[in-house]
Amino acid sequence: MLDAPVLSVKSLTVAFGSHTAVRDLSFDIHAGETLALVGESGSGKSATALSVMRLIEREGGRITAGQIWLGAQAPIDLAQLSDHGMQTHRGNRISMIFQEPMTSLNPVMRIGEQLGEVLRRHQGMGRKEARIAAERALDQVRIPDPARRLDQYPHELSGGLRQRVMIAIALACRPDVLIADEPTTALDVTTQAEVLKLLKSLQQEIGMAILFITHDMGVVAEIADRVVVMRHGNTEEVAYTGALFKAPQSQYARDLMAATPKLGLSPLRPQVPSAEPVLKVEGLSKSFARSGGFLKAKVKVPAVKGVSFEIRPGETLGLVGESGCGKSTLSRTLMRLIEPDAGRVILAGRELTGLGTQALQQARADVQMVFQDPFASLNPRMKVRDLITEPAYLHSGLKGAARAALASDLLEMVTLDASAADRYPHQFSGGQRQRLCLARALSVSPKVIVADEAVSALDVSTAARVTALMQDLQEKLGIAFLFISHDIAVVERVSHRIAVMYRGEIVEAGETEQVLRSPHHPYTKRLLSAVPSPLPRKPGRQDLQLPSHKTLVLSGGVT
Repeated sequence: MLDAPVLSVKSLTVAFGSHTAVRDLSFDIHAGETLALVGESGSGKSATALSVMRLIEREGGRITAGQIWLGAQAPIDLAQLSDHGMQTHRGNRISMIFQEPMTSLNPVMRIGEQLGEVLRRHQGMGRKEARIAAERALDQVRIPDPARRLDQYPHELSGGLRQRVMIAIALACRPDVLIADEPTTALDVTTQAEVLKLLKSLQQEIGMAILFITHDMGVVAEIADRVVVMRHGNTEEVAYTGALFKAPQSQYARDLMAATPKLGLSPLRPQVPSAEPVLKVEGLSKSFARSGGFLKAKVKVPAVKGVSFEIRPGETLGLVGESGCGKSTLSRTLMRLIEPDAGRVILAGRELTGLGTQALQQARADVQMVFQDPFASLNPRMKVRDLITEPAYLHSGLKGAARAALASDLLEMVTLDASAADRYPHQFSGGQRQRLCLARALSVSPKVIVADEAVSALDVSTAARVTALMQDLQEKLGIAFLFISHDIAVVERVSHRIAVMYRGEIVEAGETEQVLRSPHHPYTKRLLSAVPSPLPRKPGRQDLQLPSHKTLVLSGGVT
């Protein structure tokens, strides 16, 4: 007989105004167990998590029915607690890791202060005692040199380290239940693998229950014991992970699995005919000045080191690598949003690196960019009609009826209804907003589009639709894409060729099948070994040990 669940949600219903976001949801989680909530954006996953934490009211929602029982012995119904009563349990007995660590951490408080605040409030520690405990908490989540990190600010840490700080804060009081809301979505595959392994290790040590929210079925297979599949606020299926992957009962679960990119199973894209490159990058380099400390001279830190590649019309080059390897700096440097230190960028036979301001502005019509966060990329005060045609207005002065006609054509091109022209960005889903960003890039008929993590924040089915649209447009219009991503399975699906970037350099490049089937560089092998398998782990399977940086240096000659 199983022990009583440590968290039991019964018939939970959550509403935002007249809209029901979660409808009659029930599940239990036992100590030491991981339950995954999966589904597309808008399925009700995050609304469920916020309701369990009783933060839903701060987001404009409310619990209209149901109970949320916390504790195996003498359980407490969190749904009935006042905000003041909830403060005793929130962050103490039940904690949450949010999706974006940079916005979850206070940018003006040092790491030690943020960790110490939790310990002082819930554990009654003094400042000195809290600092010692905070250092121990950072060491527990495998952050190197924890004493030094206590005095740093969030912006001084990488994405992976910030996420580890969030985990340390959430686990500081050794909670009974941990809610992890998309904690690895924005992380590269090697950092994701390390974070998942860390969570499993800490779970075994503390014995806590984990409610893990994700849209990545590969992560579900890696970490979950049981799965709840949600769609439009309804429960589609509840199953043990192995049973779900072996024989999903609901059509929606089958659709989710079909949309999940699987490394080695995506059909390879046929190579484009040989032609003159539309984009050539030769020996591009960029360094940034960093303070050497008090009364010390600034030091130059290289971000991009002598990178060269070319892309032909109608071709997609996938650029992959860990966070901090220089991918985004490279993309901004080749567009001269950041000035390069050395090298050449030749676009459609014209060198960009020597152009003056006016000539550069004209040349940028040939190379456009689609950024990672579509909401931050779109002006919230502008209607879609003006947003997606703004580049055409700036480059050619398009106005009036011609501009309105272009807006209609662009919306049709990205499969959005013409009525969308009169709406604002906040009235669209994440996938629809990314389509608007793509439409805006297409408004000046570019020869090259740089897609910088353009689908990493989208759920798998939405990402599949957006990448399929990009491929369709490429075949119709002959556009070249530089597709930057940390998701190698997605890169495999969309790319003709792949370049692997490590510490500012391209360490391996070639046709997609060649690089993924027969990788030569140890760093490429490390990236591939860290990709979560979309199949549940078998009993007794050993955790994959990733090569260390030292191993990479010794075996691959990377400096």
